[in-house]
Amino acid sequence: MDLLTKFIDTYPVFLKGMLLTFQLTVVAVFIAIFIGLFFAFLKISRIKVLEWIADIYIFLVRGTPLVVQIFIFYFGLTALDISQFWSVVLGLAFHNGAYIAEIFRGSIQSIDKGQMEAGRSLGMTAGLAMRRIILPQAFRRAMPPLGNQFIIALKDSSLASFIGMYELFNVATTYGSNEYDYMSYLLIVAVYYLVLVLIFSVLVNMVEKRMASSD
Repeated sequence: MDLLTKFIDTYPVFLKGMLLTFQLTVVAVFIAIFIGLFFAFLKISRIKVLEWIADIYIFLVRGTPLVVQIFIFYFGLTALDISQFWSVVLGLAFHNGAYIAEIFRGSIQSIDKGQMEAGRSLGMTAGLAMRRIILPQAFRRAMPPLGNQFIIALKDSSLASFIGMYELFNVATTYGSNEYDYMSYLLIVAVYYLVLVLIFSVLVNMVEKRMASSD
């Protein structure tokens, strides 16, 4: 059976794995954006205790492998009856949230301080000026690195196979093991990942252009 025939014969199963990979990535990144924004605010708060909390969180995430973090969520939350899906989502969100926090921190701090002062001079509170003036600009500047982080999260979702989730990578290794032909199925799954990355890249570019045109 040649590679093209294998691709055609297995596409229904790979499409299901692709959908699961897509769901894992989108939900995890959505949660990670809120986590990242929260810890970005802690980092720029100028309150030492809050800065230390953010620094410890970022240090823990950067200092430990993602697969270990997923295992901790999967095995550590068994008492709460957390499903495989949510174990992976929380692991990915926890991990990516640290990197997104640094993206947001850099974007917020790159905005000229005079804009906050201008907002305050118009009678806005610091929170209102942050929400209406600083954050919209920071989000625009953060979009390119956020897009890159989204793609990294997509590829990192393959680690869900370590706890038995039947996502894209697990589909490929299962077929490869059953048919003693890992290389063919690894090449096939690479195509599916490339398609997902292409889709996400196009979507990110569309969002960037839309935000740029609204300036």
